[in-house]
Amino acid sequence: MALLLVPESTSAARIIVGGSKHWQFGFNYADWAFRSGPFYQNDTLVFMYDPPSNNTPPHSVYLFNDFRSFAACNLKRARMVGNVAQGGGQGFEFVLQKAKPYMFACGEHDGIHCRLGLMKFFVLPLQRGCHA
Repeated sequence: MALLLVPESTSAARIIVGGSKHWQFGFNYADWAFRSGPFYQNDTLVFMYDPPSNNTPPHSVYLFNDFRSFAACNLKRARMVGNVAQGGGQGFEFVLQKAKPYMFACGEHDGIHCRLGLMKFFVLPLQRGCHA
């Protein structure tokens, strides 16, 4: 019996965060990330959201450096990677460059959407390689 190693696809995926729901309040992104995985190194996350208006609350995207800050939605230890205007049109892209945890949340209104537990998620991209 021979073991055949098949190289995994080396092309990175372009993944719209939230799928058809995009980046909006009232959607469970932790569940979306769990169901949409696995994610791989060099995959691109696309955050799409409407600019703020009378009918649309503002959204942004923050990247957290540590799990404790992410769990507490402590924006002081996070970096904005997408402001309220960047999600319009084709959205903005964030490349998962390393095989490490990436933790994202909406930071508007001092992180209320994050603290309510829905507009936050994390991914742990895997390295592309061979599998049996």
